[in-house]
Amino acid sequence: MKNSAGRRLLVTNGTIYAGGRRIDGGRMLIGADGRIEAVGGPESGAAGSGPTGGAAAGLEDAEAQILDLGGGIVIPGLVDQHVHGGGGWQAMDATYEGLNGMSLYHAAHGTTSFLATTESAAEAEILDALRNAVRAAGRGLEGAELLGVHLEGPFLNPVRCGAQDKANIRPANPDELDRYLDAGGGLIRIVTVAPEIDGGMEAAERLRLAGITVSVGHSDATLAQMREAIRRGATQTTHHFNGMSPFHHREPGVAGAGLICPELTAELIADGIHVHPDAVKLMYDVKGAHGVCVITDAVYCAGLPDGEYGNATMKDGQVWLKDGSSLAGSSLTMLQALRNVLRFTGRPLEEVLPSLTEMPARQIGVSGRKGRLEAGMDADFLVLDGALVLQSTYVRGRKVYASKTARHPFR
Repeated sequence: MKNSAGRRLLVTNGTIYAGGRRIDGGRMLIGADGRIEAVGGPESGAAGSGPTGGAAAGLEDAEAQILDLGGGIVIPGLVDQHVHGGGGWQAMDATYEGLNGMSLYHAAHGTTSFLATTESAAEAEILDALRNAVRAAGRGLEGAELLGVHLEGPFLNPVRCGAQDKANIRPANPDELDRYLDAGGGLIRIVTVAPEIDGGMEAAERLRLAGITVSVGHSDATLAQMREAIRRGATQTTHHFNGMSPFHHREPGVAGAGLICPELTAELIADGIHVHPDAVKLMYDVKGAHGVCVITDAVYCAGLPDGEYGNATMKDGQVWLKDGSSLAGSSLTMLQALRNVLRFTGRPLEEVLPSLTEMPARQIGVSGRKGRLEAGMDADFLVLDGALVLQSTYVRGRKVYASKTARHPFR
């Protein structure tokens, strides 16, 4: 994919967060192929200068189009590995328009790549959603890049169903799982499973052998069962603290396992609703940013006015089942999640960024090209102002969103 100008792009005159550090007066050169060629500091050699990749001379190109940040901020694009929908669109619509609408909506809120996330449904509906994702990924989307699918269900525990349809939750059938893997065409990156259900441990092992991340969620597992699931292949928990056996001092459950076991990376909905702000801080204190994947778990009505949407109601940004029995996803965006984590934890931007960039890229097997601003990586980045308000979004060097108030012209 070429960038919007079909030529090199030199980003300059701003603060760039790259390589785990803040580079004041940073510069980033992007090739016409949409990959980063070099990132470095000011030519004066002031503190923090020096390229993170390539030679310093590689940051000079008289023919490059220049993006003058005017003192703005550049951070790596945010990767959402768990998102069902947004802006009136959803993955389970099983249409190109649905995924493209999600792509555009979330690109306008800081996401540069995502996994289309399914839900427990009839097998035919899940297969349709998977096949549609394969077609859409091949065609390409206009906003955030579709990196694959997160299969959330149907192999869950009805005791911890949350907003998942209990009628469509079932034991882990190996033949059904194989049909999903075939339909996914190699794009299934994560599968959420409850390991304690019939066939759950075997499913975890089958997925591990297929190179797919096994995430424990909607599960009533004990700590002992979680340790067995880790031995079978589990490396993650799904929307931690939600839809799982809670921590108890005599039985830590899934929630405790996520805190105790270093093998597990924990997904976290950082909206301050699904998880109390102090519990978000606790998660970072215990796991660190490299043990957390921040997600939105956003659904169809995210970005729409308050009201009723199918079996859910949204009011003041909170999405609940109509009967009030469970939260039903979120209206969160990745950029708002980043702001929330900064506020809840009091940690600096460069410290928390990996949990929204590097860690999800690692968990879904794309860390060789996503999640960092370094030479050779895809040029996925956000331009922000000093208040972390989004000015523009770039995917592989191509501008896919620009705020009406953006003040960073090309020249």
